[in-house]
Amino acid sequence: MAAYEIGLLIIGFAILGAAILPRLLEHRPLSFPIIYVTFGLLLFTVIPGTPSLNPVESSYVTERLTELVVIISLMGAGLKIDRPFSLKTWSAAWRLILIALPITAGVMAVLAWGIIGLLPATAILLGAVIAPTDPVLASGVGSGAPLTELEEEQDPRQRWGTVRFSLTAEAGFNDGLAFPLTNLAIAAAGAALVEGASWSWLVDWVLVDVLYKIAAGVVLGYVIGNLMGRFLFRLPTTESVAEIMGGGQEVMAGIEALATTLIAYSVTELLGGYGFIAVFVGALTLRHFEWEHDYYVELHDFAVVVERLLMATVLVLFGGAIAGGLLGALTWTEALIGMILLLVVRPVAGILSFIGTAASWPERAVIGFFGIRGIGSFYYLSHALAESSFQEIELLIAAEQLWAFVGFVVLMSIILHGMSANPVMNALNRRQQRQEN
Repeated sequence: MAAYEIGLLIIGFAILGAAILPRLLEHRPLSFPIIYVTFGLLLFTVIPGTPSLNPVESSYVTERLTELVVIISLMGAGLKIDRPFSLKTWSAAWRLILIALPITAGVMAVLAWGIIGLLPATAILLGAVIAPTDPVLASGVGSGAPLTELEEEQDPRQRWGTVRFSLTAEAGFNDGLAFPLTNLAIAAAGAALVEGASWSWLVDWVLVDVLYKIAAGVVLGYVIGNLMGRFLFRLPTTESVAEIMGGGQEVMAGIEALATTLIAYSVTELLGGYGFIAVFVGALTLRHFEWEHDYYVELHDFAVVVERLLMATVLVLFGGAIAGGLLGALTWTEALIGMILLLVVRPVAGILSFIGTAASWPERAVIGFFGIRGIGSFYYLSHALAESSFQEIELLIAAEQLWAFVGFVVLMSIILHGMSANPVMNALNRRQQRQEN
């Protein structure tokens, strides 16, 4: 069977899944990602003539495809959040970003260096890659559509935050804030190649990769989000344009959501900032422009549909890569460390982040447990391995090992978190209802 026909089959399955799976899997201990990965595994195992998939050999395609999925997901995440923005009301997000993210990345780097035996730069890279909560796969435990949680997010009893808000805001920001750690690993690898290199590279990393690129992402995202808000809500209605294009307001909403995403990302990247941060900040800024406008629902719905289609494609290909031997380089020690990351390191880091807050212990436990690893990790790994400073022989050898480890962790996250998301969130909702009554 030709690769073209297989590609059409994957796209057809992705479209069908996006249409019917939300109804079939509602309130069931199963998730989209589990279905898609299983389909990819069976497709590339059973059907003769399917090509062998290797993300190391196809690093550029892997990087660009996962990048597109993440930026679309970040736009959807920003539009979901119904909590007004302020440093105080967003304290849950800051805690997860400033405490849980570095703890997870640091512990993972130490384990990778001390137990797996990776080089220091490679260990830092693995910690950075595996630390962020994924905005794509975490949508099942994140905030709902815009305007659905306004009362809950504005409830004084929830001043610290809510579970869904915390996970959505964390996933939105930390998929950009993991970049400095990834770039630290890249810079460290480059410095290791130069005998007698000074520590000037570390100063450059702080000034450029931490300070400038984060600031550029925030500022440009805010500016572009404001401009798009004025364009969408201050200009005359676009109904006539929609009729000319053969569609309604839903079509225009989709075009505008996609345009905002691509403009924010590309402009920021061209100016040397972090595009992931710009997309999320741009979506938040746009979301706050006309706070309770119904148009946000249309913008969000389009972003979700595109995200699901792209997510399905990536996860089917992920299943195909597993069928092609992606996990072949994984050792039992690495598998154990991967499970420790999911079941111990991230949950403990998440719980520690909420010391001193009004969050209940069940809420802390749920937030800590659902630090979902996913497609963002694929992007960071393919991006880092594509950099020239990672072409030393040790890291070329480690590429297969890194992909096996990250693939295993994401697969286990898809299974564990996918099967537990609905039961756990339903149980938490029932507990909150009993307290209110």
